Amino acid sequence: MTSPEMPAGRYPFLPSEGPPQRETIEDWDRWRRTRHDFVPAPRLDLAAWRALNPRERGIHDLHRAATHANLPLLHTPMSRKVAKLLNGRIRSNALKVKPSTRAGVMITGGGYQGKTETACEIAASFEDSWRDLHQHLNPDAVSGARDLYAPVAYVQTPVTAKPKSTCKAILNFYGAPTKNLDLPDLVHQVAASLHDHGTKALVLDDITRLRMHRADDQDTLDLIRAFMSMHVTLVLIGVDIPASGLLQEGSPDPRTGQWRLPASQSAKTHGLEPTQTERRFDLVELDRFRYDSPSQIAAWVQHLAGLEDQLRLLKANPGMLTDGHMPEYLFDRTKGVVGLLERLIEDGCHEAMDTGEECLSEAFLDGIDINVSHAPGRDAGAGEIPAIPPVATAVARRRQPKKNSRPRPSTVFDDHGPAAESGG
Repeated sequence: MTSPEMPAGRYPFLPSEGPPQRETIEDWDRWRRTRHDFVPAPRLDLAAWRALNPRERGIHDLHRAATHANLPLLHTPMSRKVAKLLNGRIRSNALKVKPSTRAGVMITGGGYQGKTETACEIAASFEDSWRDLHQHLNPDAVSGARDLYAPVAYVQTPVTAKPKSTCKAILNFYGAPTKNLDLPDLVHQVAASLHDHGTKALVLDDITRLRMHRADDQDTLDLIRAFMSMHVTLVLIGVDIPASGLLQEGSPDPRTGQWRLPASQSAKTHGLEPTQTERRFDLVELDRFRYDSPSQIAAWVQHLAGLEDQLRLLKANPGMLTDGHMPEYLFDRTKGVVGLLERLIEDGCHEAMDTGEECLSEAFLDGIDINVSHAPGRDAGAGEIPAIPPVATAVARRRQPKKNSRPRPSTVFDDHGPAAESGG
């Protein structure tokens, strides 16, 4: 597949900048405002594609490739559960006027299960509506100040987190000064930045990079819990949080289902809180798909139907991903992990376009390996890269007689849209 030369930025589906970032206030705001701007390629069948002139074909093929590289975040039963809890918690806390500590949220799950994208979409949706409510002005702005308004702050936990480096990562989001500041000053600067920018939710991603056997990491978690006294909703995202040790000092409340953790010991040192109020977190799991019951199989097939609707292969027939034994094959290849499914389909579409196959089948996907071992920004030691099911398992199952296959519904409905429930 070739495409004619074209100037960068002339076509809206071509990225005008590098990969989107969210780790600074400007980058987060740019991502939030443009996150739904991508327009997929128009649907053409093979005859319509052949009717195009060579240049038009090249442009359309490039647009199709961009479409497959930018598959949207789809609703799943698991993401709806996360959206309901997180959206409700952020909004409820944002409306509180009492000085009480705000309950936080922990989002757990395996690697490549969409935790970050789901949480960011929910947080961005909250920010959209919160800005609209206040005419895009910070209602708590200090008179004469010109601080940028940031209802949501997104920060990645440093790989080797320490109290100082964690404070600096938060301050770097705002572009606040950190040079020559000791820890108490950094903590107070964090508190000032959260307040001055009108931040209602602080999202700390990859929190399970903390290792509880290290003293620095214990101090960092202690400090993070103390941030809850700054009247923000603390959202912690990590791989398998229950097994990470982050909850080892906590206990579940049978009445509310929340985890109760003791007050931070850092509070005495840094003056973050005058009391020994315990911290409470809602723990919610963004799980993978399962394939053990008719309802679970139906949810998987429905997700595949939504994904299939986004593809732009010229020879694809309706039911390409949902008919026959393709759903079971795709589950065997990915174990229901949405990130691995997306990688397999994206790479499969690229190969199908490159070879002229223009359709996905089980036999064709046998030749596509899922490789995420060198994914940038992911810490394999923290479980952020999942194990990849071997292709041979899916191939062997595909070659077995199908008379005892698990039943699944034959009718599904397309599943569209981002994982967050937008509100206003």
